[in-house]
Amino acid sequence: MRITLTLDPDVAAKARKGAAKLGKPFKEVVNTALRAGLEVVLAPPAAKPYRTKPRSLGLREGFSCDNISELLARSEGEDHA
Repeated sequence: MRITLTLDPDVAAKARKGAAKLGKPFKEVVNTALRAGLEVVLAPPAAKPYRTKPRSLGLREGFSCDNISELLARSEGEDHA
């Protein structure tokens, strides 16, 4: 397929230098570079797993789990319905 593509001067120079060094045609070097680069650009980056460090919260001082009604009354207030 024939297409017109505008390359930045530094990219074009690097591709021409690479083609001369490898002894390959310019378009072959550009196509190879595009294939390799498109794989990287189009692939989504691997998500890092989200980690949290567990921490014991416990009960505040003065609270007890022995009497749930009292615990609820103290934490929510006596008038809470």
